[in-house]
Amino acid sequence: METRSTEPGFWDDQSEAQRVMQEIAMRKEWVETFSKTESTAEDVSTLLEMAEEADDEETGNEAAAEYEKLQKLVEDLEFKNMLSGPDDAKNAILTLNPGAGGTESQDWAQMLYRMYLRWIEQAGFKAEVLDLQYGDEAGLKSVSIEVVGPYAYGYLKAEAGVHRLVRISPFDANSKRHTSFVSAFVYPEIDDDIEIDIDEKDIRVDTYRASGAGGQHVNKTDSAIRITHMPTGTVVQCQNQRSQHKNKAAAMTMLRSKLYQLKMEEERAKKDEIEKGKMDIAWGSQIRSYVFHPYNMVKDHRTGVETGNVQAVMDGDLDGFIKAYLMGVRSEKAQRQMQV
Repeated sequence: METRSTEPGFWDDQSEAQRVMQEIAMRKEWVETFSKTESTAEDVSTLLEMAEEADDEETGNEAAAEYEKLQKLVEDLEFKNMLSGPDDAKNAILTLNPGAGGTESQDWAQMLYRMYLRWIEQAGFKAEVLDLQYGDEAGLKSVSIEVVGPYAYGYLKAEAGVHRLVRISPFDANSKRHTSFVSAFVYPEIDDDIEIDIDEKDIRVDTYRASGAGGQHVNKTDSAIRITHMPTGTVVQCQNQRSQHKNKAAAMTMLRSKLYQLKMEEERAKKDEIEKGKMDIAWGSQIRSYVFHPYNMVKDHRTGVETGNVQAVMDGDLDGFIKAYLMGVRSEKAQRQMQV
């Protein structure tokens, strides 16, 4: 592939050239990571032999230190292998929708929105808000974010599901405890070269005035776009850009990504996963609980991972939950293969 990249005319097709360069970078990273792990393993083996032959405690301690490095490298390599799905390397589209509960759930949606923006920044990704609908009193009615970076979808797919909050409501004059729910949907952003046929007669395009927090930033024209794919009932909307044309282009990208996800799920005969995505945003369907009262705890119900440092989680510290979920999925798969 590197030889191909040096051939005359390689950059004539910019899109294809960039795809090849990205693939070269990803493959190089795999090779270099494996080579470093293999080299460290050889160093550990050599040091152990030297320590045993010379009965040298200092060399033995050095071997132990290198062994700890090796363990970390193997764990990182194993985790990287969890992100080897066909769509894992792609950008992601993250959508948050509050459940029943009005202002309570909408405020929870805004808290999660902030949490994910913090995590995105810490992970070195970039975020672009495609659509944001403010609540009538507080919080958000919905928000869609494009997350740009290598393996963004691979990481964020671990966050898809219902998130439950338990707290003393700041909107309740009686200071009663409330439970709120928000559903997170995650889709891979598909490449332009993937064929997803969308018939114009199958979509309905509606324009509306973009909403905002008020003042001079409120759009005075009907530039916001809502697209409904009637055969599947899929709805997307975008109001981030002032141009109606740009909003429509972004909305079509979101629609293609959602339809691609549906197509992949059908091809893999995982209709049950689609049904899970349609679960009520309420009791019994949550993947994670965030408890602010009467104690502090965040617990992932799929893996059992929990922490009492709620503030750190709300500030974007999600790697422990994401890694445990992705590694757990791999473990279950491996167990099924062994059983077969």
